[in-house]
Amino acid sequence: MHIPYRMRLFRRFLLFFAIAFLLPLASHAGWWYWQTHAPDWRRADWTSAKLLPAASVEPEATVHVFAARVGRWRGIFAHHSWIVVKERGASAYTRFDVVGWGAPLRVNHRDADGRWFGNMPESVVEIRGEAAEHLIPRIRAAVADYAYSSPGSYLAWPGPNSNSFVQHVLAEVPELHQALPPTALGKDWRDDGLFAGLTASRTGIQASLYGLAGVTVGWVEGVEINLLGLVAGLDLRSPALKLPGWGRVGV
Repeated sequence: MHIPYRMRLFRRFLLFFAIAFLLPLASHAGWWYWQTHAPDWRRADWTSAKLLPAASVEPEATVHVFAARVGRWRGIFAHHSWIVVKERGASAYTRFDVVGWGAPLRVNHRDADGRWFGNMPESVVEIRGEAAEHLIPRIRAAVADYAYSSPGSYLAWPGPNSNSFVQHVLAEVPELHQALPPTALGKDWRDDGLFAGLTASRTGIQASLYGLAGVTVGWVEGVEINLLGLVAGLDLRSPALKLPGWGRVGV
């Protein structure tokens, strides 16, 4: 029996989707199920993870981007990210992130390196000294320029959300020269719908449809295929796989 060409293509796509997207996501869901999680936000640990020294003992300017798994079942496939800055000689860090309740854009509503729903943050960007001094005013300007900071403008999926916000800053300040984790759901959301242009780092190109489907190829971002917000691909700078659920797996 002859199978039409389009049907063969469709079957190949389903096989690719199952192997590259569903299998990693299902295996991470199984692993996540056996981990210990806070039952709700009230009983979660939001305290400092002690990743940053006290601002008073570190005189130089610093810039940080952190990401941590979100709470409960959503942690299977998603991270929350935020930005931290400290001017030279400042006595405290300033944390910027977007949340899904009340006014989305928050300043210092948690410790700069605080756990998120009890989950340990990981460092995505760290810049110190004179380079940080030059970037901090532009980061603050990008934060002020974020268009989705009014109540009701947050949308967990496909965006705009916390990762859409951090991606906005990365795009406005490409000298940060880093990509969010592949599990930063919402990073590929674009407010103009069908987007085609340079990546946030200006080292490659990207096409995206509201963050629901797209392709990214860049030196900083690597190779990414996005389907429904899930990302599979390769890290080119530091060779690694990018897998739905697991995130970056490699060196």
